[in-house]
Amino acid sequence: MSTGEKKPSVVPLPPLIYVAAIAISIILHALYPLPWIGGLLSAILFAFGFLAIAGVVALFVTAIRTMHQAKTTLNPNGVPDHLVTSGPFAITRNPMYLANTLLLIGVGLISGIAWFLILAVVAAFATYKLAIEREEKILAEKFGKRYRDYSRKVRRWI
Repeated sequence: MSTGEKKPSVVPLPPLIYVAAIAISIILHALYPLPWIGGLLSAILFAFGFLAIAGVVALFVTAIRTMHQAKTTLNPNGVPDHLVTSGPFAITRNPMYLANTLLLIGVGLISGIAWFLILAVVAAFATYKLAIEREEKILAEKFGKRYRDYSRKVRRWI
């Protein structure tokens, strides 16, 4: 790594943002439970929660497999060796962060705890501001035109 090349920041480790969101959701629910939709709609939301969790598993497995095949780091704070644009990275530039967000949404829909849905949005925004913005600058510096072309074709989230 050259002296001018930036490294992703060590803190916050992006998964910690989502772990914090889970903990805060549980604490807020215990202290200030929000109302939840009952009846038939609740059963439909419950089913959508399981679909979201299935999406989480699919995104994680395929993203890890794709990154492993590309021989690049899985560490969100590491400097990537290769620009990965296949697999789930052909649909979203951040499949792991999207999976983390979907996890919160899925758990919220399954459990009926509205705080998970609210904190999913907060965690996604915090991840964007505290991790993704910096990661995108590093990728643009390291991979130049290839990354800029990729980022024009593939959305950040979905």
